[in-house]
Amino acid sequence: MKPGTVQSGSINTSTRAGVRRRTYRGAVAVLLAGGVLLTAACSDGGDGGRNSTYDASDERERREGQGAAQRNPTAAPPPAAPPAAGRKSGQDGQDGRDGQNGLSQGDTAEKFKPPADYLSTFALDVDTASYGYARRTLENGQRPRPGDVRPEEFINSFRQDYPQPSGNGFSVTLDGARPTAAEGEIRGEIGGQEAVHGDWSLVRVGLAARASDRSAERPPAALTFVIDISGSMAGEGRLDLVRESLRVLADELRDDDSIAVVTFSAKAETRLAMTRLKGNRDRIRDVIDDLRPTDSTHLSAGVRTGYAEAVEGKRSGATNRVVLLSDALANTGETDADRILDQIADARREHGITLFGVGVGSQYGDALMERLTNKGDGHTTYVSSEDQARTVFRDQLPSHVELRARDAKAQVVFDQQNVQQFRLIGYENRAVADEDFRNDGVDGGEVGPGHTVTALYAVKLKEGARGHVATATVRWLDPKTRAPYEKSGSIEVSALDGSLWQGASKRFQVTAVAAYFAEALRGGSLPGAPGWGELEQRATTLADSTEDEAVADLAETIRQARRLTN
Repeated sequence: MKPGTVQSGSINTSTRAGVRRRTYRGAVAVLLAGGVLLTAACSDGGDGGRNSTYDASDERERREGQGAAQRNPTAAPPPAAPPAAGRKSGQDGQDGRDGQNGLSQGDTAEKFKPPADYLSTFALDVDTASYGYARRTLENGQRPRPGDVRPEEFINSFRQDYPQPSGNGFSVTLDGARPTAAEGEIRGEIGGQEAVHGDWSLVRVGLAARASDRSAERPPAALTFVIDISGSMAGEGRLDLVRESLRVLADELRDDDSIAVVTFSAKAETRLAMTRLKGNRDRIRDVIDDLRPTDSTHLSAGVRTGYAEAVEGKRSGATNRVVLLSDALANTGETDADRILDQIADARREHGITLFGVGVGSQYGDALMERLTNKGDGHTTYVSSEDQARTVFRDQLPSHVELRARDAKAQVVFDQQNVQQFRLIGYENRAVADEDFRNDGVDGGEVGPGHTVTALYAVKLKEGARGHVATATVRWLDPKTRAPYEKSGSIEVSALDGSLWQGASKRFQVTAVAAYFAEALRGGSLPGAPGWGELEQRATTLADSTEDEAVADLAETIRQARRLTN
């Protein structure tokens, strides 16, 4: 463990009612919504959003009782009232951007001063689809739309170096570094204009679930595949890739696992009721091989029928999940994610059936798929090649069918005595109201074996800061018993002294490169952001030193983006 980094033990809050009663009050700032990275720029545009960026410059004479809270930063007083949703820059001294508080092109972190707050709360997110779709878009010679870029999903696409917990639940690791140590000044040129960001550090909050032992016993899986066979799935790398993926999975699942197959185009149809694999693999392969594209995309009918089939075939003691494979280009029936999921709300809540989304196609409804899986208590990924499909369906899905945690949330409490400002990078659409952190009725994220979740913060310390910087706590429900658990970790000022590019771990550096890349694609700027040339060079050097094919792919993707930008 690095100096200045502390980890603490788990608390079973089913036996510690006092912990359950510790909730945070306070007005909610409309910031931070889209992860993931996992990102302090977020809002859902409504009263349920919360402030993920903090500036202490105007709160020296806060209300009575604040001194006690300073001594105990987990006992937070109410923050200042937030601005109205969607407030534009310059109104009443606030700097909002229609519910998104990411730094826009040419802004500096000093200019961005939202209402005072020092809590950052979000649902865990293991999605990676945004990064996969961005890679596909750049390979096709186009830049992704800024709204399709979610930094947390770029960051969480790469292997991390966090220790695994000994049991279920999470390990919590915090570390930090300075992008540069040159006279306390950080200059970045990404975003089209040089910006001076001042004395900032990057703080990485890492959460890791124990990996699955594939030789060990796991509950059987009951998987309902909902497959898009609409006309838009006819192109290369769409339905053909889905068929190949399912063939691979049919070989990898165990005899005591079960699958059902539902297809949808203009209407939905059950092609295979829930069927055990033992003795039926040839029959299942025949169903898969018969999939052919037809006409329109009635996504809501497919999801409804799929969940009905999953409930009908639900197996007690098994992991029951719906797997949606689609380009998510809905053009018939209901096309709003919330309304689609409302139609099957009982199946989600009463039966605990989660939704895993697999996106395909060069034209892809990323926002709809991501919203569906968020509302469906699951996660999403994107595949554009047979190699990626094999990784997902041969290596990941069979071992990840069970869950390590349900409704997992994280809350980072920054010490207002030492922290001037902070910004979470990404997670805008995974925001949770600060006071709902310990409200187990509020949805969090579902995390499977071996998953890691990273949140990267830009943090500006006050002059003369020493001691405590932040404490991060993760709260989750046991998948079987629904009992709540928590675990925390802390970081001190001394842990932020090292150089990002000379002293931090290689995995921390990969995290930073992924975050800088994502923010550049959506036209923003971060403290310490290198120019395109340096960013490409950093990624190439890391690909060589880590010998990680995924990092080599990142370097090539940055190279493609740089060419298009130039």
